[in-house]
Amino acid sequence: MHHRTRRGRRIALALCLAVPATVLHVTTASTAASTAAPPACPWMDTAKSADARARALLDASTLEQKMRWLVEQPAAEPQRTEFPDGVVYPAQVACTPTLTYTDGPFGIRGDTGVTAFPAPIAQAASWNTALSTAKGRTLADEAFRKRRNVLLGPSIAGGRTPLNGRTSEYLGEDPLLSGTLAAAEIQGIQKGSPQAPVLSVLKHFVGNEQETDRTLSSSNIDERTLHEIYNLPFEIAVRKGSPGGVMCAYNQVNGVHSCENPTLLTDHLHKEMGFGGFVVSDFWAVTSTAPSLRAGLDQELNKPSFWTPEKLKAALAAGQITAVQIDTAAFRVVRALITAGLFDRPLPTTATADVSTPANQAVARQVAEEGSVLLKNEDAALPLGGRGQTIAVIGPTASRNPTNGVSASTVCSATWFLPPGGTYVDCPAPVAPLDAITARAARDGSRVVFDDGSDPAKAARTAADADVAVVFGYYTEGEFTDLADLSLDGDGDALISAVAAANPRTVAVLETGGPVLMPWVDEVEAVLQAWYPGVQQGNAITALLWGDVNPSGKLPQTFPASLEDLPTAGSPRRYPGVLPGGGTERPEGDQSIRQVDYSEGLKVGYRWYDDQGIEPLFPFGHGLSYTTFSYSTLSVTPPLPDGRRPIKVRFQVTNTGTRSGTEVAQVYLGLPARAGEPPQRLAGWTRVSLAPGASRMVEVVLDPAAPNRPLSYWDAAADRWVTPSGQYTVRIGTSSRGISLTGTFRIS
Repeated sequence: MHHRTRRGRRIALALCLAVPATVLHVTTASTAASTAAPPACPWMDTAKSADARARALLDASTLEQKMRWLVEQPAAEPQRTEFPDGVVYPAQVACTPTLTYTDGPFGIRGDTGVTAFPAPIAQAASWNTALSTAKGRTLADEAFRKRRNVLLGPSIAGGRTPLNGRTSEYLGEDPLLSGTLAAAEIQGIQKGSPQAPVLSVLKHFVGNEQETDRTLSSSNIDERTLHEIYNLPFEIAVRKGSPGGVMCAYNQVNGVHSCENPTLLTDHLHKEMGFGGFVVSDFWAVTSTAPSLRAGLDQELNKPSFWTPEKLKAALAAGQITAVQIDTAAFRVVRALITAGLFDRPLPTTATADVSTPANQAVARQVAEEGSVLLKNEDAALPLGGRGQTIAVIGPTASRNPTNGVSASTVCSATWFLPPGGTYVDCPAPVAPLDAITARAARDGSRVVFDDGSDPAKAARTAADADVAVVFGYYTEGEFTDLADLSLDGDGDALISAVAAANPRTVAVLETGGPVLMPWVDEVEAVLQAWYPGVQQGNAITALLWGDVNPSGKLPQTFPASLEDLPTAGSPRRYPGVLPGGGTERPEGDQSIRQVDYSEGLKVGYRWYDDQGIEPLFPFGHGLSYTTFSYSTLSVTPPLPDGRRPIKVRFQVTNTGTRSGTEVAQVYLGLPARAGEPPQRLAGWTRVSLAPGASRMVEVVLDPAAPNRPLSYWDAAADRWVTPSGQYTVRIGTSSRGISLTGTFRIS
């Protein structure tokens, strides 16, 4: 049982208990595909295109052999003929690979000896595309050596509400940021090592913005909002990353299940976005045979259920589907596998026991360091320094030894609530902050005293006797349940307030999956947001506290000052959605569809706060450094943009402080008023590292043809992207609210 009982009602799928989702499919026999094409296997000829190879294989296949590709388990074990519930297939044609699917946003799930990475939201907070590629490359390396070659990840969503229980799994609230970083990770997964090929499946498409009734809800989204907010990050990731697969979601969109929605799968994904891979369902997200195949679904995840040979043949006989539709789905699957290299490089015969190399651990540490965000730092409370000090470290997640079941392992990754519990990625022995802080303090001749925080009064006495107090706060989140609020677990708010009252030099370190309320924020000198920082958490947090690494992370999601400020607040129809009778609580046994109206439209995340004039606790893009930066010399070229040529935004960034540091300079764009858009949207950014006193001219290109379409909006009536005439406003700064430079240009 999850230790935190005040969380929102748990949404549990009884079927999920039958098959652990930590290992989606494990095979024991290996069917090695030869790199030399036997005469009977022309689809192994690497001189041919992926299209030609896939067509050759299917031309040599029977109808039932084609059907095997339409379900994960028969596709994964080509020579296995019997499957659950008495489903039987003929053996697959020769020279087809063994496949093993695994979940992967946090690391390789369901195995030991793998690297537990920081939560993807920390990856997003780095705003570092090269680092996302490095993470993808590392994931692929570990997956392949663990005999997994289809990785379900990365995950993206719109960030509609931070109460979503999977906020930590996603890449923030902005389509450009999340889509770009997802594309970079996909490139790392699929192209990082041709000798160890792994196919990436981007998920969950689309409007999958809450865990509450995720299988029994309809996300009701107007066409413009669907294209500009929820489809857009997928389009960016598809066009720039070319994932082999896309996973459709549990929820309905506008009353039609995502996995049998032809508007989403055929019109939007394949036709508009140009997706050439295959669409696979989430676990048990298929709810029909013929409608889902006709809509553009290509593969049912896990065992044969709605897409058994018997059901597909019955649909064929009834004229509900055609043999061409089966062939098309199989072709998309086979072509994607060939393109990704899975036919040409078989999985190793045995899995490596420990694949978490020092190099892979270093990538995890870099994500934790660059993804942590310094939110507040009054009176230069950080970095820590001086000799012979007493440092109080307080809170259960600082230690590797559990307090009431809570330790550094608890916040290593997101929580897996179903039995046997624990975290998404195995993380039994992370580098605990207490151990790393103690070792670092010893180098300065300082000492560390620890209190587990279970008694705030006792913790306050420990803090009072110290020169500085570092207090850790946390909350857990994960799949199957949304958060009831954004407060800390374990009476963390009272703990931080008590420590701050006892020691005016208090630093709060937060280990949460997303935004958190901070009623004590004015009582502490500094706040470091570390998210779920992974296996290297202690080393990363300590390096940041001492300034051995200068913080550079920026928020990928707005932190609200109160729950009442959320875009979904005050409207049950917006969240959590209403049942047919108008209520929000589901009666026992009721299976009706919850209607969730996205009536806030385009006003998601910082767009909402800007449009409504609401001051957030910390704005999107915010993040401090131990140095300071200034901006100057803005120019926008060409001087007379025509809406077709790329626009170059150039400006100078100067390190005005005394330390070397990295700034994430952000470019926001306001469209002409006639477009009816929120005040601004993120249009680009650049990371620039500077020594003290150094300056650099940087450039961000606004390309009208780019997948994010920075100059356009979706015209629902015209069913296309439109670039409006009028004045555009360019804003440059350190965050969505920290604007330093402003310029304009016109398009006519």
